[in-house]
Amino acid sequence: MLVFLFRRIAAGAVLVVVVATATFLLLSLTGTDVARNVLGETASRSAVAAKSHELGLDQPLMERYWRWIEQAAQGNLGSSWFTGDSVNQSVTDTVPVTLSVVVAGMLLAAVFSVVLGAAAALRGGWVDRVVQFAAVLGTAVPSFLLALVLAVTLAVRLGWLPATGYVPLGTSGTGWLRSITLPALSLAVGATAATAMQVRGALIDVLRADFVRTLRSRGLTTRSVVFRHALRNAAPPALTVLALQFIGLIGGAVVVEKVFGLPGIGTLANSAAVRGDAPVLLGTVVVVVVIVVAVNLLLDVAYGWLNPKVRVS
Repeated sequence: MLVFLFRRIAAGAVLVVVVATATFLLLSLTGTDVARNVLGETASRSAVAAKSHELGLDQPLMERYWRWIEQAAQGNLGSSWFTGDSVNQSVTDTVPVTLSVVVAGMLLAAVFSVVLGAAAALRGGWVDRVVQFAAVLGTAVPSFLLALVLAVTLAVRLGWLPATGYVPLGTSGTGWLRSITLPALSLAVGATAATAMQVRGALIDVLRADFVRTLRSRGLTTRSVVFRHALRNAAPPALTVLALQFIGLIGGAVVVEKVFGLPGIGTLANSAAVRGDAPVLLGTVVVVVVIVVAVNLLLDVAYGWLNPKVRVS
């Protein structure tokens, strides 16, 4: 198991370095005059040249890259070119907002996908057809459109939940839950649709397996066969889909945060991209990749626990 974990961590570290390097190079190819953007169109050439020197933009690309790598390896993601704020602090302030929404959306997707997928596989008939139709509909509707519908109906018209804003968990547990409910629901619908179909298909295959017939022939109840044996064997494919869905939820959070006015890392990355603030954008990309790698590592551990063959493959 330790070798399995070491390989996964090493692969994750390589992925972080590759994505960070690719992002740095792509941002360097934009050709934007950052110093001019920081100072404004009325700034003199000498002032722009001085600002460019201050930001280190007049240095060779590889020298800037190695300096950023050295700082990042020490946990320092630099400072914003426009505000001078620490990227570490900006990310620290915004990550809890995004993680609250994404993790809540993923938990909702995990619970509802198992319930709906199992109901479709076990009941069949009209229940199966309804779940399949709902899954197709949930996959087809984009998260930002669903977010707008939820905000208008449940927040603006009915006033059940706040339409915008975020309440930290440390300030009010109820307020935090109310502020992330609609964004999490917006993200969870698509993930639930995709994962429920995976659970349904995997559970149908497992229920047709020989060992299930053997268990039933020994007199085990349907509940025992399903919850103690079939669901566990059907879980690995569902976990794989959930891991992929988490990446999609992070991407979808960028738009959903804008709809609900949440100060998350998606909003931070979007603002940095509009301004051309490379240190902030690079820092958010690295942190998001680290989060994705960490979540995938946890799911790999769960996958390896459910299927021992994975640990030796």
